[in-house]
Amino acid sequence: MTFVQIIDCKTSRVDDLNRLMDQWVEQTKGKRTATHSIVGKDRSDASHVVEIVEFPSYDVAMRNSQLPETDRIFREMVALCDEMPTFTDLDVVRDEALYKANARRLYEMIASEKELALLDEVLAEGYHDHDPTNPQDVYGMDAVRREVEMWRGGFDFSFTIDDQVAEGDRVCTRWTWNATHTGDFMGLQPTGMEVSMTGMTIHRFREDGKMVEGWWQYDMLGLMGQLGAVEG
Repeated sequence: MTFVQIIDCKTSRVDDLNRLMDQWVEQTKGKRTATHSIVGKDRSDASHVVEIVEFPSYDVAMRNSQLPETDRIFREMVALCDEMPTFTDLDVVRDEALYKANARRLYEMIASEKELALLDEVLAEGYHDHDPTNPQDVYGMDAVRREVEMWRGGFDFSFTIDDQVAEGDRVCTRWTWNATHTGDFMGLQPTGMEVSMTGMTIHRFREDGKMVEGWWQYDMLGLMGQLGAVEG
């Protein structure tokens, strides 16, 4: 589960505090595990500064806090503040930006990741896939990998993400699939043709950012027409 720490302090030396944060980033390069950091200033009180630091998990944040550079920067930050800063630890229960990023990553992995075992970095073990072109829904990582291998066996392809909308625990992605027909696909021998297809997928996420369910819609009829399997 993603973890966020909020550091709340009062200081009249905001510029010095910003320089200190830059120094922390530089000194912990290669060791710092924070994935995102924001420093904000209260519009109604210029001495009130809040830093929001994001980590992949609480355990990772604790390892980061044990770095000698982090300890030194903390002591220097306290010296810059008018009073002792306060710390609030938050487990993130919804992160739409993370969900969108992981959805994008899934399309990249389907198209180009050599080790399909790594799909479990973005898909939950019991992932449930709804695809109208399949007679039965796809359940679990093994079935997902077989599905990906079937498409890879017929095409060299890539996805272009055209649009994404996130709300709550769901992300809707509109995409364009561009491919070369290089192998057998549904009984069609390879033609070497350049083909494309548009589609849209809704993914449902759990709190840690992994997808648990997906609903696909795409122009399979148009694809088969390009391959000469249907008329028109």
